Amino acid sequence: MKVIPTIHALRAELAAARGRERTIGLVPTMGYLHEGHLTLAGRARRDNDVVVASIFVNPIQFGPGEDYESYPRDLDRDVSLLAAAGVDVVFAPPVREIYPTPPKTFVEVPHIGSLLEGAVRPAYFRGVATVVSKLFNIVQPTRAYFGEKDYQQVMVIRQMVADLSFPVEIVPVPTVRESDGLALSSRNVYLTPEERRASLRLSQALAEAQAMVRRGVESPAALEAHLRRYIAEEPLARIDLVAVRDADTIEETGDRLPGRVLVLLFVRFGKAQLLDHVVIDRGDPAAEGLRATGG
Repeated sequence: MKVIPTIHALRAELAAARGRERTIGLVPTMGYLHEGHLTLAGRARRDNDVVVASIFVNPIQFGPGEDYESYPRDLDRDVSLLAAAGVDVVFAPPVREIYPTPPKTFVEVPHIGSLLEGAVRPAYFRGVATVVSKLFNIVQPTRAYFGEKDYQQVMVIRQMVADLSFPVEIVPVPTVRESDGLALSSRNVYLTPEERRASLRLSQALAEAQAMVRRGVESPAALEAHLRRYIAEEPLARIDLVAVRDADTIEETGDRLPGRVLVLLFVRFGKAQLLDHVVIDRGDPAAEGLRATGG
């Protein structure tokens, strides 16, 4: 496996693969990898001739007062894990390689990116769309792999790809969870033991949402209000967002739940901002169970 820090060297490395019409899979990450990232790498390994993983903590997707400086980093550990996962190339550029000067050009998906998490973190999806578009331009992958845990992010990237005609297939991969239900996240390292226990309220709230829908709750507002109260019963939880939306559009749904219901939670426990969701398919109980366990 090669670790490459520059755009020029990466393009040279991948030129031969493109010349032989080999498929290239891209796994974009910010590092401090966990089993969820390695699941993405494993799927990319199965699907492609060449696998590239990027490690880049993207400064322009962090807002004022967020954890850019303290975001966990351990490149040596990450490289070792990616080698074991069968990745061929790790692209690990310094900030000055991606942004030689402060960027004056940005990529935005303004409607989708302004909803839900985008309302809480106004700079986030613009930063994500910009850096992912740069990675697509640099790597020119056949496929790119993203975790379904970041449900809205996948929607933003899919819309960007469609609107800008990127020739890349977006492959979402189901959420990976701890045995007790907590969705894996690099920010879980921030949790104290007490906060780690409290954070289980998120997966419990998603199970509560499923149970309410099965009991026949039809009102999105009633479901949202109940979940807000349910999470607030945990003293360490600070709610940024509890939303019940149409899973296909992430729009509000009116007075009745849609056929596919998205329940999205964005909650702080100490320094950790944790995101989780479930999609409940009201027309297919079997699909509902699969979606719920996958996140």
